[in-house]
Amino acid sequence: MQFLHESLVELITETSTNLPPDVRAAMGVAIASETPGTQASQALSVIAANIDMAADESGPICQDTGMPTFFVHTPVGVNQIALRKAIRGAVADATKRGKLRPNSVDSLSGKNTGDNLGAETPVIHFEQWENDEIDVKLILKGGGCENKNIQYSLPCELDHLGRADRTLAGVRKCILHAVWQAQGQGCAPGAVGVCIGSDRAHGYDLAKEQLLRTLDDVNPVPELATLEAGIMDEANRIGVGAMGFGGKTSLIGCKVTAANRLPASYFVSVAYDCWAFRRLGVQLDASTGAITKWLYRDPDRVVEKMAVSEGFPLSGREVALRAPLSEGDVRALKVGDVVLISGEVYTGRDAVHAHLMKHAPPVDLHGAVLYHCGPVMLKNGDQWSVKAAGPTTSSREEPYQADIIRNYGVRAVIGKGGMGKKTLAALKDCGAVYLNAIGGAAQYYARSIEQVLGVHLMEFGIPEAMWHLRVKDFVAIVTMDAHGNSLHAEIEKETGERLAALQNA
Repeated sequence: MQFLHESLVELITETSTNLPPDVRAAMGVAIASETPGTQASQALSVIAANIDMAADESGPICQDTGMPTFFVHTPVGVNQIALRKAIRGAVADATKRGKLRPNSVDSLSGKNTGDNLGAETPVIHFEQWENDEIDVKLILKGGGCENKNIQYSLPCELDHLGRADRTLAGVRKCILHAVWQAQGQGCAPGAVGVCIGSDRAHGYDLAKEQLLRTLDDVNPVPELATLEAGIMDEANRIGVGAMGFGGKTSLIGCKVTAANRLPASYFVSVAYDCWAFRRLGVQLDASTGAITKWLYRDPDRVVEKMAVSEGFPLSGREVALRAPLSEGDVRALKVGDVVLISGEVYTGRDAVHAHLMKHAPPVDLHGAVLYHCGPVMLKNGDQWSVKAAGPTTSSREEPYQADIIRNYGVRAVIGKGGMGKKTLAALKDCGAVYLNAIGGAAQYYARSIEQVLGVHLMEFGIPEAMWHLRVKDFVAIVTMDAHGNSLHAEIEKETGERLAALQNA
């Protein structure tokens, strides 16, 4: 198996950096169909540019490279213990090369292992088959969309849709609700894998396995094929749109399976994936480990460019801001404004926010811009370089954000998906603003970072540390302003009304 290690590293690298053709095609349709000049169209332009940049530079499409999940079929007689060891070695090596972010955290101590290895990490599903080759499929599904997975136990009551019964009509309601509840937090437009039935645990496994299907296939079960097609039409009429900004495309794929269940249980398990739908596979020679065939892609085919521009289309009406910010800078902004930030920015995710509730910050945050971001970083000598740096889902910081704004004078928070009423009140009271960056656009935003000035709280691990960055013309949209306005609340209300209109459709 002399080629096995590099074959697996190549699979991980390509999955992290190069979207498969079926996802590119679906995103191309979404980009072409969106109304020009809208916030959704602007978001899709950034996404398209980011897809191209990631492929060109072989850099992670999104900084959150997720929980590496492998689905492996082996011929009878192949040593699965040795194959598991090889997969773990390849994951560690790909992490060292900056193709994966170190994401494996000990759930008891909170310590990041630094190499994506740990208890049950990576996830590996083995199954034997009667073919001669080893078949390895990989899904990299980030935490933002993983958090929007949802499971329903029928019958149940759903917001805006009423009762969902133990029928395909009830299942339809559950899937539509799953798309609606993700809003921008799951980096729409997304795709869903669904399992009807089974038990709670295996239902989620089967739902995620549905994401292995290509987006353009047709379900062999007629009833499920009809359900999938109907969901694609109705979900896109809800109007969540790219990044939850409102728009024509909320869903790029819906794949459903059914499994037998207990009489007492009727679960609908939904695995939600984001537009950065990273899924590839290879077939390997069972004796050498060499790649004999790629799945989902043809490596000899030229990868078409997605973008028609450099990214965010500028109009000349953008507001240039230089950090640190004054209260006057922020009070002058309103929802819908596009800003270009230059100056110094600090990153802060879950661990930093929890830390700041009990400890003073290691830096002066008065007037600061706080970026919800866990970057991919590589160190060369004493100097750090940014390999990927898009925003993370901000809603996780809702328990902390208002207090941090009030206590330390933060003027701007950058993230994705918006925040809640407590944060909105603090923005209004203190003169601060929430800026929505485009989720998953890790290469696009990495290019806005001129220099890594330092790092604090490194004991939390690379993604959770507080990175001190200098940025230039970092693009974001004001979605929550200092006057009590929230685009996220408006879109949730409007899409909820459209969802209700589908109740009896």
